[in-house]
Amino acid sequence: MSNNLDIPVVPPSSEERLSERELIDYRSLRESLIDWSLNIGKNPDRAEGYAYDTVRARANRLDIFYRWVWDQEDGYTATVTHEHADEYMRELAYGDSSDTHKANVQKAIKMLFKWRHHQHGDDLWDPDMSFSGRTSTQPRDFLTREERTQIREAALEYGSTPHYKSLDPEQRREWKAYLAQRYEKPIRAVGKDDFARANGFKIPSLVWASLDAGLRPIEVERATVQWVDVENSLLRIPQEESSKNRDNWTVSIQERTARMLGEWLDERGLYPKYRNSDELWLTREGNPYGSSALKYVLNRLCEIAGIPTENRQMSWYAIRHSVGTYMAREEGLAAAQSQLRHKSELTTMKYDNAPVEDRRDALDRMG
Repeated sequence: MSNNLDIPVVPPSSEERLSERELIDYRSLRESLIDWSLNIGKNPDRAEGYAYDTVRARANRLDIFYRWVWDQEDGYTATVTHEHADEYMRELAYGDSSDTHKANVQKAIKMLFKWRHHQHGDDLWDPDMSFSGRTSTQPRDFLTREERTQIREAALEYGSTPHYKSLDPEQRREWKAYLAQRYEKPIRAVGKDDFARANGFKIPSLVWASLDAGLRPIEVERATVQWVDVENSLLRIPQEESSKNRDNWTVSIQERTARMLGEWLDERGLYPKYRNSDELWLTREGNPYGSSALKYVLNRLCEIAGIPTENRQMSWYAIRHSVGTYMAREEGLAAAQSQLRHKSELTTMKYDNAPVEDRRDALDRMG
């Protein structure tokens, strides 16, 4: 480090967990981060760094965050993701720490991704929930019952095209041009199969499964064909693929969702990008769905459904939060805990909140 101030580079709690090689790598990462933060991190364009006390406090919080990531991944990694950061903040939101602490942790993690963006070209982090330092918020937004139905129906319309035979020659040329751009192929190569593909079951199965199971972005990314039990209308998430890597989970889904997943499994085998892969869903580019891709899908679904998003900060967690909210109301916290795959019942307690209209109705009944 170019700065000789006594900010702990590798605190003892981390050092004792690492092998010699891992320690060298983690020390190098920490030195670079701390040096950058002190000297240019606040405003890299003007080479203005953060204050020493700020960096010291944030470096400590980030070391704790890294150790949490190692727990999730069952071992050391220098690579932290936006999904890691969102899940960590979600755990903090449900914890007992002060609102100020939660806000400060979020600032530290934002600084980390700012460093990764400046030094390595990674994307900046747009958190799924925010904290003011005085009052922590609920997750940014969640879908109402009506909106859940609208999103489910919009998934059937998402990216769809008219039937090939229903179009006159001019309309067919226009749709072929659209599909050529969508699938990045020459117009002359677009055929009936591409029209059928546009009306496929990938997006409906992904969205409907998430509406039932409250899938986290990392779970959508990790989902495999082995998760799907169509006959029993279940998702079976094995220990090694669950988001917490601690338990096997059996998650209920509706029969119509199971049928949609079954249709997708039949269709999925037709596409070359899936033939050597167990991933349940891949993007058009052949990559697993991450938070950004899922956020785009949700925004498009809201557009199709006519759901206003102004002054709402929607993310894929809006679907998950709606599952927790309404499952807790319908079947209680135990059912919500199982459906959302929460290790601790304290995490699920966040969903034990009767909506305003229910409380108003209760007051009317009380007289």
